[in-house]
Amino acid sequence: MDNSPAIAAAFEMRPGRYPEHSTLDLYREVLLGLFAAWSMDPADIDGLLVPPGDMAAERPDILMHEKLLDELGIRSALSETLFAGGASYGLMIQRAALAIAAGRARAVLCVGAGKFPKSDAGVRRSMAKIFHPEFELPYGPTIPAMYGLIATRHMAVYGTTPEQLAAVAVAARQWALLHPDAYMRKRGAISVQAVLDSPLIASPFHLLDCSVPVEGGGAVLVASGDVARRINPQPAYIRGMGECHSHGFQSQAPTFDGSVGAREAGRQAFRMARIGPETIDVVQIYDAFTMMPIVCLEELGFCARGRGGELVASGATSPGGELPMNTYGGLLSFGHVGDASGMSMIVEGCLQVMGRAGERQIADAGTALVHSYGGMQTDHSTLILSREV
Repeated sequence: MDNSPAIAAAFEMRPGRYPEHSTLDLYREVLLGLFAAWSMDPADIDGLLVPPGDMAAERPDILMHEKLLDELGIRSALSETLFAGGASYGLMIQRAALAIAAGRARAVLCVGAGKFPKSDAGVRRSMAKIFHPEFELPYGPTIPAMYGLIATRHMAVYGTTPEQLAAVAVAARQWALLHPDAYMRKRGAISVQAVLDSPLIASPFHLLDCSVPVEGGGAVLVASGDVARRINPQPAYIRGMGECHSHGFQSQAPTFDGSVGAREAGRQAFRMARIGPETIDVVQIYDAFTMMPIVCLEELGFCARGRGGELVASGATSPGGELPMNTYGGLLSFGHVGDASGMSMIVEGCLQVMGRAGERQIADAGTALVHSYGGMQTDHSTLILSREV
């Protein structure tokens, strides 16, 4: 029996607009797609981790795991609803890996589906969950504006430029053109000038500096090594993991020109994997806004602090570059699938390591780093995936 945890299967439905689908309908679509794409049976699963259903609702469904157990027709040794924003899925995988390593489970399904709020009331409920009730919410903040504060501070301290931010969006679109399911693929290539010419949303972010709200979902199966290899001859082994919760609200953050959480989660993952940033072949980073991959590249050790903008502008993260990043198009061009958005970069990291990424496959992608964050950069997860145990 091999308790080495690995991701055996990964699937994501095509992002888009699904007005006729409830959140539960999207979950059904994801599960049907997963089982159609991989030779596996629900009976193989003895664990299930999901986020709450519809976080923008007045009362989010905190018992979604029970509904999906019934949908799958299985009993589970490990099952719960877990939520940490965009970091939820990375943390689910960490929980699943620890349970498998301890012999508590053999195959844990981590699945999510998401819709963006469609009403002003839904938007207000979402804002109330992530903004401090005394020091932030009364002043009418928006998510782009709050992330704009982070970007403005980084630009002031390190000289990061709007052109460097725009280069993140340009690279993401280049990758999206290689992905048949990317939502923005049909819009074609963009230039740095096109980003700068797009409408200003919240300084310094223009429209094309912001992720694209869509709907969808995805799933991964975390399994013991022997179960994983039965399903997939080349699974993505979970070689390193890291987690950090640095603060609760942005007004309480220890710094605005970096990310303590990303730095600590990355440090833990590299220490566990016993490798350094120089050995990573492909990087997937949560990119709700163009500044955030720049910050995370710095904090994760891929360049010195203040040099992330230069790194991206050099073409290093674009197709053909030395550090391919967000090879599926990122949230900026693949699509930001609501509460399920943290799953997208995990699925892509898995597919790259498995050698199943199609036209966008990175040759000899032996290791992938996946970093996601939730809230206003409050919750952080780092995963290092590998072709080898």
